[in-house]
Amino acid sequence: MLDLLIVLLEDPTPEPTEVKAGPLGFAVWIFMILAVVVIAFSLVKQLRKAQAAKDAGVYGDEPAQRDATDSSAATDER
Repeated sequence: MLDLLIVLLEDPTPEPTEVKAGPLGFAVWIFMILAVVVIAFSLVKQLRKAQAAKDAGVYGDEPAQRDATDSSAATDER
């Protein structure tokens, strides 16, 4: 216990100007930003797939039906 007290008394705290993140800290931040972007795109992709499956009736729901305007637009294109 006495050793810990001596270390705490002798160990000076660095000044704020002496502490810098450097290039490694910058690289970590860039990596974290890129990881969040990739995860967000993956989430959006999975949500779109799940919604398409729900609309198709995969999960036991009734399949989504198109409106009358959607069906008439599809027949006009043919």
